[in-house]
Amino acid sequence: MTAEKKAKRKPATSWAGWVTLAFAVLILIPSGYGFAAKFFEFAVTFREDPSGAFAITPILNYLLASIGFMLLLIWATLNGMFRDIEQPKFDLLRREAQLDQPLGTDAADTTPRTPRLFAD
Repeated sequence: MTAEKKAKRKPATSWAGWVTLAFAVLILIPSGYGFAAKFFEFAVTFREDPSGAFAITPILNYLLASIGFMLLLIWATLNGMFRDIEQPKFDLLRREAQLDQPLGTDAADTTPRTPRLFAD
């Protein structure tokens, strides 16, 4: 994409940000509540029930999975994985066009072409 096209492109509207925030709240609050309630239930079972040692496995699974996903999210955010989510598809099409070109042709022409299945 040229610099002129980037300059003409409109920025994301503010309503899109609000919709994303609303969906995040609608999903994260109930799921966070469910996670905390189940974790608390396992902890109470582990402490009060004499045979509650079975609850240690789900508690550790909950903690390790949650910490792992949180670290993965932080790592992806810090490494810029969410900055330009549209560019990889254009890179893929450009690479595919380069690989589809016969040997000895101009590599600068990277426009994707639809393959012809039948001869005219």
